[in-house]
Amino acid sequence: MAVIEEFSPAQVRRIALAAQGFADPAPTGVPTRRHLRRVLGRTGVLQVDSVNVLQRAHYLPMYSRLGPYPTELLDRAAYRAPRDLFEYWAHEASLVPVELHPALRWRMAKARTHAWGWMRTIAVEQPDLVNWVREEVAARGPLTAAEIEHDVPRVTGNWGWNWSVVKRALEYLFWAGEVTAAGRTSSFARLYDVPERVLPAAVLAAPTPSDTEAYRRLVAGAARSLGVAAEPELRDYFRLPAEVVRPAIADLVEAGELRPVRVRGWRMPAYLHAEARLPRWIRASTLVSPFDPLVWERARAERLFDFSYRIEIYVPAPRRVYGYYVLPFLHGDRFVARVDLKADRKVGVLLVPAAWAEPGVDPGETAEALAAELHRLAGWLGLSAVAPPVRGDLAAPLAAALTRAAGVP
Repeated sequence: MAVIEEFSPAQVRRIALAAQGFADPAPTGVPTRRHLRRVLGRTGVLQVDSVNVLQRAHYLPMYSRLGPYPTELLDRAAYRAPRDLFEYWAHEASLVPVELHPALRWRMAKARTHAWGWMRTIAVEQPDLVNWVREEVAARGPLTAAEIEHDVPRVTGNWGWNWSVVKRALEYLFWAGEVTAAGRTSSFARLYDVPERVLPAAVLAAPTPSDTEAYRRLVAGAARSLGVAAEPELRDYFRLPAEVVRPAIADLVEAGELRPVRVRGWRMPAYLHAEARLPRWIRASTLVSPFDPLVWERARAERLFDFSYRIEIYVPAPRRVYGYYVLPFLHGDRFVARVDLKADRKVGVLLVPAAWAEPGVDPGETAEALAAELHRLAGWLGLSAVAPPVRGDLAAPLAAALTRAAGVP
């Protein structure tokens, strides 16, 4: 019987951070498309979210790994030819490398049974509407839902076709892969178009793998991006059903792409990807989005970093513990603080409603490192100043450190 290798929590943290790109050398100049592709090769997916209190979610993982970069770089990769990315339901709403399109067609094909209920209802109860919307996009795209709401044919009856059902029809067609995102408006509304006018012809012409091969490819991609992982996070990365993940893991173990390992303190088996590496150290010092692949699976974040994390956007204000939009601060291979942030673009200031230190860290050292990062982030966002934090156990030392970092006597 083969001996199963065992790793310490510290080793696993470094493996996971390296797999996510935090051990890669920082660009020496302005990041280029080559740097962007390197990050995409690490993460495999970027979650899209409409919250814009600080910065759109899909822009932040690039910043965390590359530092300040021109966001137009990501816009061009996602929404201009030749495209590196396309929008689809991968983890949640996501930007995904175009090469993964064939591996996600199984999900598109199951739209009638696997899409959300309000999408399926439209497809079943209003097929004529869905067909009309599809034809409108083909004839007039790219367009938003609002651009065709007034043109929708009206019918008698209790349903009442209107904007909401047009949006549902578009989202059903989007799930089914019959329309895709050609871009986003300034208000972040999705511009719909047919895939033939958006995706590279070579991608559309690529053969569709069997469902089994598609699951295997997605699990392998998740394992590569995670470095070392247990089954729940391998399943969660692309939101795969448990019953398809276990056979895929077994196949990948047999092929040598995954290796079963033990992690001290983990109750469940873990799997190490064949390409994973264990760096001697991680020298990151950066804020991380709540929607970053490093932390989006909260149970994994707690096992890896002893970091209990919850986004409190949907928690009523009086019940929030840390704040509305709280970002973890990664320093070295640990999360040493968390900070509630808001970009006040009207006055050009990065607001810090709260700052908190993690247990056992040096508040002074942490405050100095976080102050430098907040000034760096503000500069990237085009803000001219960082306001002192309002509350939190790190507020006082951080306020002093921000003053020193700004060079104010």
